[in-house]
Amino acid sequence: MSVDQRTAPLLVLGGVVSVQFGGALAATLVPRIGAPGSVLLRLLFAMVILCVVARPSLRGHRREDWGTVALFGLALAAMNTSFYASLAHLPIGVAVTIEFLGPLGLAAAWSRRPRDMVAVAAAGVGVVLVSGVLHTSWAQLDLVGVGFAALAGVMWAAYIVLSQRTGRAFSGLDGLALALVVATVVVAPLGLGSVDRWTAHDVALGLGIAVLSSVLPYSLELMALRHLAQRVFGILLSLEPVVAALAGLIVLGQVLAAGQVAGMGLVVLASAIVLGAQTRPETPEAAVGPG
Repeated sequence: MSVDQRTAPLLVLGGVVSVQFGGALAATLVPRIGAPGSVLLRLLFAMVILCVVARPSLRGHRREDWGTVALFGLALAAMNTSFYASLAHLPIGVAVTIEFLGPLGLAAAWSRRPRDMVAVAAAGVGVVLVSGVLHTSWAQLDLVGVGFAALAGVMWAAYIVLSQRTGRAFSGLDGLALALVVATVVVAPLGLGSVDRWTAHDVALGLGIAVLSSVLPYSLELMALRHLAQRVFGILLSLEPVVAALAGLIVLGQVLAAGQVAGMGLVVLASAIVLGAQTRPETPEAAVGPG
């Protein structure tokens, strides 16, 4: 496929759609085998595929490099597990919107511009609207789901920082492939507890989620970022909450209230302002979301 400045945005949009529909499929798997089991299947298949493709080299790296890739793998495991846990409590559009505060806050902290700080504050208001806290009693508010989504956002920010460091220490896909090995090993003790409930359908679904949420979007974004300005990429990435809500509607039948949609709009607008103005160098790995 020929990729240029005209087709690159379509690849990014394809990656965003792939991630969020993969997340929607994961939301159908979590109730059956739990969040750790669902994450383990996704990571296991993604690890095998990327290790076969990348064939990462184990030589020529310093101890500090291995420490970085280990932390990257831990962040990857925590990010995916907490996000999948949030899907057991919240609609996917709500979970992704809350989670998106992580990379949004990180980008604003890097820029330190007053405009970006205001945008993050507006995104905070949007998250309040999306969470339903204004029209839901504390007894009915799913604080567990909100907490898991917020933790996923924090770990997404850590994932971005560590992916950049890993990208400087390892060439090509090597760092990501090795981080997936670490993440799979970390999640395995928790995920294997549900193995007696796995069916052939669940395993096949896990493979599909791995392709949709990890392998396909990474490949699309890797090709796109060679021809796309970081500003344009950031604006396209800000559409993730909207696409997540659409995936939730189509796959799961989840309908958001008008106030939640308005809050999501604030988060998307703030994200477009902050992420669309990024100038900090970023490795392709940092682009991949946890969905």
